[in-house]
Amino acid sequence: MAMALKGKTKLDLDKKYKKVLKTPASFDFFVAIHDFIEQIESDSSLVKILLSKAGANVELKIPAKYDYLKIIHQGLKDAKNKSDADLGHARYAALLELNKIKDNDVSDSNSFWKKREVMRKFVSDIYGRLVPTSV
Repeated sequence: MAMALKGKTKLDLDKKYKKVLKTPASFDFFVAIHDFIEQIESDSSLVKILLSKAGANVELKIPAKYDYLKIIHQGLKDAKNKSDADLGHARYAALLELNKIKDNDVSDSNSFWKKREVMRKFVSDIYGRLVPTSV
């Protein structure tokens, strides 16, 4: 199922991936995750790879990891939009936690902050599905 990414798609994804890896734990780290997910969302073929029921995806829980990172992506989009629309509990909670991180109010009671290194691993797992290393 994994296909070789080519040209600009691979270059852009590589750039976003490397930024997630090198960005220290901070609000910018969550922005880097947002940008990585945004890059994937801009190419439906990448989304299709991640959401497929392929054996490796199921085994590595790729769709669930991707969904979790999409919560951060959506939370930062919601923060930018400043809409009065009802976001629902999950999106509102994500927005609150991300805003606390933005304001340097970080503690392990913030689930995103607490799981930041897990998220970094999720990004690596997802990148590994999209850009398999040839052995």
